[in-house]
Amino acid sequence: MAMKKGVKPAPLDPKVTKKLLDKLSTDNDFRRLFKKDANAALAQVGYKADAGASSAGDCMQLQATDSIAPKAKIARDRTKLESALKVPLSFLCAKDFSAD
Repeated sequence: MAMKKGVKPAPLDPKVTKKLLDKLSTDNDFRRLFKKDANAALAQVGYKADAGASSAGDCMQLQATDSIAPKAKIARDRTKLESALKVPLSFLCAKDFSAD
């Protein structure tokens, strides 16, 4: 699903961010789901898009050719990722979860 033009998702709730990063840094099944369908993965950790807004999963969705960042990198960069997810999300945030 493409993001609605000019409509950015709101920042993630801190509880959702914590659950997301916990699972991305420890849970292989969740990591596979996130790579395949970021919206479904976010829903699993309690994310609900605001009415009329784009889903945060749209900007976090990795391309099929992208590799997800290793668990250790997500754990190491957790503070940086938490800060990035506190502001309104943009299409650039997918790069934060990519291995490259």
